[in-house]
Amino acid sequence: MHITRRRFMGTTAAAAAGATLFGGRALAALAQPSSPVTITVADVAGNLALTQAAMERYTAARPEWASRIAFTKAPAPELPGKLRAQQAAGRVDIDLVLTGTDALSAGLDQGIWTDLSPYMADLPKLEDIYIPQAFKMQGMAKNHGVVVSYYPSGPLIEYMPDRVPTPPKTADELLAWSKTNPNKLIYARPANSGPGRTFLMGLPYLLGDSDPRDPEKGWEKTWAYLEELGQNIEYYASGTTQTMREFGEGTRDIVVTTTGWDINPRVLGTVPAEAMVGTLQGFHWVTDAHYMVVPKGVSEEKLAVLLDLMNFMLTPESQAYAYDEGYFYPGPAVKDVPLSMAPESSRAAIEEFGRPEYDEWIASNPLEIPLDADKIVAAFRIWDERIGAKKG
Repeated sequence: MHITRRRFMGTTAAAAAGATLFGGRALAALAQPSSPVTITVADVAGNLALTQAAMERYTAARPEWASRIAFTKAPAPELPGKLRAQQAAGRVDIDLVLTGTDALSAGLDQGIWTDLSPYMADLPKLEDIYIPQAFKMQGMAKNHGVVVSYYPSGPLIEYMPDRVPTPPKTADELLAWSKTNPNKLIYARPANSGPGRTFLMGLPYLLGDSDPRDPEKGWEKTWAYLEELGQNIEYYASGTTQTMREFGEGTRDIVVTTTGWDINPRVLGTVPAEAMVGTLQGFHWVTDAHYMVVPKGVSEEKLAVLLDLMNFMLTPESQAYAYDEGYFYPGPAVKDVPLSMAPESSRAAIEEFGRPEYDEWIASNPLEIPLDADKIVAAFRIWDERIGAKKG
């Protein structure tokens, strides 16, 4: 998905101030590299929309640490295998990965991420700086990564009011609607879609399953529901962008979404501005976050720079970029980063395309963290085998 961004032009003085003190913490404990290094960052979550502009300021703030940051993108399911091959060959050429819970969990399961436990003293005290739910999301990383952005996510349904004048209000009504409107509902493969996996993890709460945190033993109603729902779905998209494109073009009338995937495609014009969103009865938020993780095999010299970069990205000034144009709404993971700190383009986009009801929904509905790493991997496997495979 192409996300437009506009630079937040910080002053030279602000950048210079960041060179010696990030977020009130002196960073003298970190060993400066013998010469500035080039950092390669791989994004498998669309996170660069929220962080690239801030990261690009790092080289100006710390020229003695980093001369350049190179950015690449890849699909989340492909990265773990690529990194395992590089690690086996002893030639890791990716220094930092920006990931959601999908590749984070897969990487924890496969043992490809660096354990940052010995280096946590070189980072801020995360419990003190994160908003509470972002700190809960930090626990999912098991000290093998650091949360850089956060949002309450979903699952939400998005619909066109002219084509769906009476939107479903419950999971049963959504199923019934899909039967009378075959092929008009779409969602993407959960292993490669934030809204897809949020829908997957949110259904056990909506359906009253026996254990919403155990997809293997506690999701009997969820798997049966998804199998029946799948009979009325033409195919499962490989990513969220395709679902939004088809929804915007009128091929589909209801799409599974999240706060950010509601706001940003309307900002970009992919989805008409008049599209509406709704929740289903018994709704629980399944929160989401993006993480900074370091592959095993990165040199100690570069690791020192990466820890320094993480400090820089956790300052309120850097976090303010995470509002972007609503892609991960709200976006900041740390406390005390109001929208007023964000770039002007972010403020304008959210003021025009944001939804006042989101604040009420966030305050009045339970917030659940995603499944643990092993459970999320199991959920993806079961979905692929029982649900996705039926569509080829």
